Amino acid sequence: MANDTPRKRSLRRSTSSGSNSSSGSNQAIAKATKRSATLLSNQLSSKMSSKSSSPSTTKLVGLVVAWYAGNTLYNIFNKKATNMIHAHWFVACAQLVVGIVWSMVMWGTGMRKTPKLTAEDIAACIPIGLMACMAHAGSVLAMGVGAVSFAQIVKACEPVFAAVVGIIIPPMDIKPALAYAMLIPIVGGVGLACVKEGKGVDINYTAFMWASVANAAAALKGKLGGSVTKKLKGDKSKNMDSANVYAVMNIISFLFNVPMVVVAEMSTLQEEWDKAAEAHGAQAVIMNIALSGFFFYVYNEFAFAFTANVGAVTSSVLNTAKRVIIIVVSSIMFVEPMERNTVIGSAVAIFGTFAYSMTSKKAAPKKKTA
Repeated sequence: MANDTPRKRSLRRSTSSGSNSSSGSNQAIAKATKRSATLLSNQLSSKMSSKSSSPSTTKLVGLVVAWYAGNTLYNIFNKKATNMIHAHWFVACAQLVVGIVWSMVMWGTGMRKTPKLTAEDIAACIPIGLMACMAHAGSVLAMGVGAVSFAQIVKACEPVFAAVVGIIIPPMDIKPALAYAMLIPIVGGVGLACVKEGKGVDINYTAFMWASVANAAAALKGKLGGSVTKKLKGDKSKNMDSANVYAVMNIISFLFNVPMVVVAEMSTLQEEWDKAAEAHGAQAVIMNIALSGFFFYVYNEFAFAFTANVGAVTSSVLNTAKRVIIIVVSSIMFVEPMERNTVIGSAVAIFGTFAYSMTSKKAAPKKKTA
């Protein structure tokens, strides 16, 4: 104790103070480092999440290839089925059954979450399902009574119907003037395709009518369904992704299709079936209906998935390009004549549809600068 001089005590206090100061400084550095690491980790997680949420090019290409292949195969097998049996409402209805079975298997096995819809949600979907029914049945009937290529040329007029629906049904959807100008080559191209050399205007009026019904229904479906499907997709608790939205609409479409089969074809359905089975074999008829239904459901599911990833404008452009493939393939498969006016007219109409898709998107409003 005697040796504990004031100088030594001072040195110990100084050392202790320095040690405490150093310890405090180290703790502060450790805390700062930890905060920085946490911030960096959060930023990296955010970036990785944003990258994982954006679709890869490979995925998008795969969706387009599957969409195009499925749609082309659907048109082939649909035409074979409607050539075999002249009960086209029945064919359209049976095709939807295949999709329903597919959805039930996906939901039943847990491979896809089951939709959780209220009565109010289902009621909101009913008008869209009705339009989906008419769009599908109109296409089947058009291609059943006429050439696939002709039906596809007429269906290139869908933007004309969409433009009219956008104006007359609130809320109004006014497109840029250039987009409306692109409707002229669409209508003109379809008109030219209907003019046969040496014969003048030569139209399969029944096919034209049903293709137009399909166009009008598709336009109404798009108009009525936009806000409803967006709301359903936005509520994660309902399990309504793009695949389930289409599955639900497919079921409602089927329910509307059944009464049309009863009214239009039930009295002659057994007779038509017997004729088809005798001429082609029941197995061939069933196979073509089943395959057309399978590819119809699959291509629509891929198309919905692609649209959900890239938006409606890009999807509309590729939908236009798809018609070219179907027209060419169907002309070869079913030996459908393509005269000069038909080729030129369809090219003009498809170009007009492409141009309409590109010009119909409104420019984003410019931000005001202070």
